[in-house]
Amino acid sequence: MIKEELKKKYAYTLARVGLNVQPGQTVLVEAAIEGRDFVPYFAEECYKLGAGNVVVHYLDLPTMKVSAAYRKGEDIRNVEDWEQLQCQKYLDEGACYIRLEGVNPKLMEDCPEEEANAIFAHVDAVRNIMRKASREKHCQWCIAMIPTKEWADYILPDIKEEDRYDELWELILKLCYITEDNDIVAVWEEKNRLKLERGNLIDSYNFTKFHYTASNGTDLTVELTPDSKFGYRPRGDQNFIRFNANIPTEEICTTPEKFGTNGVVYASRPLVLGGKSVENFGFRFENGKVVEVIANEGKEMLEALVKMDENAGYLGEAALVEYHSPISMSGRVFYTTLIDENASCHLALGRGLNGAQPKDSKYTFNDSVIHIDFMIGTPDMHIVGTTADGKEVVIFDQGDFAI
Repeated sequence: MIKEELKKKYAYTLARVGLNVQPGQTVLVEAAIEGRDFVPYFAEECYKLGAGNVVVHYLDLPTMKVSAAYRKGEDIRNVEDWEQLQCQKYLDEGACYIRLEGVNPKLMEDCPEEEANAIFAHVDAVRNIMRKASREKHCQWCIAMIPTKEWADYILPDIKEEDRYDELWELILKLCYITEDNDIVAVWEEKNRLKLERGNLIDSYNFTKFHYTASNGTDLTVELTPDSKFGYRPRGDQNFIRFNANIPTEEICTTPEKFGTNGVVYASRPLVLGGKSVENFGFRFENGKVVEVIANEGKEMLEALVKMDENAGYLGEAALVEYHSPISMSGRVFYTTLIDENASCHLALGRGLNGAQPKDSKYTFNDSVIHIDFMIGTPDMHIVGTTADGKEVVIFDQGDFAI
């Protein structure tokens, strides 16, 4: 059985390294109802750091699934007034927020795609309230995982059933670099230093585009702008509080030019939308926009995704992650984007990571109601960057950094 002290250390890691909770600050929590046993650990660590209040809202997907079977799709998608207002007061007063995801991969297996898409649209719209605050108010935010029995049973079928839950806990702790006796703050500070160093190196080449190729058929060109930074990004707010938006994380990432993506790309890991897993899919881009969804199963959900708004079919993120990263080398598919995206290079449809481009800029960053990552990294991923002076530089070879 996982020691209670390690669960507390994980909770501390999320509160201190993830959110960096400040004295007197309110912490807003969205937690999967399946992982409710962990939430008190997290709340206590926030209070130990001086939090003024910890406000918890549980995401109850099992009940939402039942509702979707009996209510109209437009009613499921609709966000009620109380949902929009329930956190706004706290956000206006400087709250930070965390999403504690707990995965139940089999929950939506028998749910029609239309109903699953409606659930996804509703949940994502509510989360956009938090995302808007993070952009406009520069509040800290974090997404992390809660181990659940349902999740463990799904991804660890080769482990004895009675041991799966503890095995999943051990995996999560390892991927977050947590041991019984290490200084977890120092570990993450060093990890962030090395990531920044790598990002600054990439930026020093002044790349204008990346060309991705892989044996699965990926042949994609993504245009970058002078403001597409993988490393240091100046912070306009002098009161900015440093935090880690994802735990675990292995990526360095940026926002590409909205209209500069062309070619075809195939996913290398499943994508979970509305609780349903979509596998073996791809997208064809022309002048930045998805013009074709390539899929057998899940095509309806993917086509609905890229039509969520007028910009949903454009890219908002390009992220670099070595194939031989700790998460990939675990040999597991986790069926949650938070972890699987940190096992491979990935792209994201929808909203960009960076702020708006200057008004006089000839470049454009995308904006959208969605930001959906999908994984594209393979063992033979090859990426060639073109610099501003036309020089070609191999960035990735055989799935890993070559510079």
